[in-house]
Amino acid sequence: MDGLSLLEAASDPHVAPSPALIVDGAAISFAALADRVRRVLRHLSSLGIGPGARVALRATCEPSTVVALHALLELGAALVPLHPRLTEKEAALILADAAPHHILSAEDLDPPDKPGPIPHIPADPDAPLAIIYTSGTTGRPKGAVLSRGAFAASAVASEKNLSWREDDRWLVCMPLAHVGGLSILTRCLIARRPIVLVPRFDPISVLRAIERDHATILSAVPTMLRALFDADREGILSRLRLVLLGGAGAPASLLEEAAARRVLALTTYGLTEACSQVTCQKLRPAGSTEPGSGHVLPGFELRIVNEAGQGTATDEVGGIQIRGPNLMRGYLANPAAPFTDDGWFNTGDLGSLDAEGRLFVHARRTDLIVTGGENVYPAEVEAALEALLDVDRAVVFGIPDERWGQLVAAGLTLAEGTSGGPARALDLVLEACRNLAPHKRPRLFAAVPSLPMTASGKLDRATARREITPLLRPVPARPA
Repeated sequence: MDGLSLLEAASDPHVAPSPALIVDGAAISFAALADRVRRVLRHLSSLGIGPGARVALRATCEPSTVVALHALLELGAALVPLHPRLTEKEAALILADAAPHHILSAEDLDPPDKPGPIPHIPADPDAPLAIIYTSGTTGRPKGAVLSRGAFAASAVASEKNLSWREDDRWLVCMPLAHVGGLSILTRCLIARRPIVLVPRFDPISVLRAIERDHATILSAVPTMLRALFDADREGILSRLRLVLLGGAGAPASLLEEAAARRVLALTTYGLTEACSQVTCQKLRPAGSTEPGSGHVLPGFELRIVNEAGQGTATDEVGGIQIRGPNLMRGYLANPAAPFTDDGWFNTGDLGSLDAEGRLFVHARRTDLIVTGGENVYPAEVEAALEALLDVDRAVVFGIPDERWGQLVAAGLTLAEGTSGGPARALDLVLEACRNLAPHKRPRLFAAVPSLPMTASGKLDRATARREITPLLRPVPARPA
């Protein structure tokens, strides 16, 4: 067995009475959760759902979704999770591509209890556990086919890096439609550890759950951690053993604040196609910081290659490729496209490795700016802007230009309490330019009240480019 069976866990007399799920301060034991799973399991089986069936579900962060996911794991079905915030048009695109056998309704998640046998499906590591669609902010969403074995390999690698403590409780406040949320469920199931479930991200609710339910691990994106710091007046976050910070680049100021607050924030790099994490920083004292996104996790491989597919030198930027048992089997409609002949997956991201083997992510390949023949990585310019005291967040992108090919453009939000509007924003851009090579300096800028985010809390670059472009003003003076 691969450990991905709640019924198997509940059959262990040492595990059965321990908490599996904690919601609003109420703990549900493995045994009690297994009773709920059996009821849904019998119902889904009566609908003809079995091994290999594709089953679509609006995957919220609710107990009913957790129960349904466990039932699908028992049946060997392939989950097609739909984000709860998808529009009907967006969901229709996914459903048309995935062609699920069943779309679960609210009634399917809370069926009447009917007697009947519990099907026993042998675990198949190669069987699809989920078909998770990428965000599609720059194109049509693609369904990554992720096997049971891939999720199990991801869980093993995470455990080798972070280890489990007996008292660990992982707080989940993101929809289980995300690979990050689903990977937490599978990791905790394999480790027989409880999940603390917060139905939607709200800083006060998350802080209350940490304090009341004794959560020890939290996964978050930088915008979530920023909001939590703003709300945490009592140092509750420092009670966590660690925060895994991924999904987007973390500003240096945020990591420095985490260290000052003695919150151990470990930055990671991951993607849907790899069952979440690929690299992660190692455990260290809570009051310290470390550059980069950590080392590749045990059992996985990562390399940086140039346009010719050859390895790069230390600190040289190139394409990030990964290989390992955590990888998807391919995209549903095009299984072979992203892979090299020897099994490396082209992530489409650009990065470098330092002398210690730590990964630094510079840009998505589609975000790369080429101006006057020079490559500009948005993350580097954004970091220079966000290092300034009066800048809250920044987004950098390219604008087509006949002479230069592209011009570097920056949109920024000012920190709370900063006055001066566009004039102050211009001063900040010019200040950042002093620390940037000429080709990296923004030629256009705009001050905006906020930056658009995706449903998962990441910066929505496509929307930001579309909304900010009409607001851009030229930077009138170029510093020497």
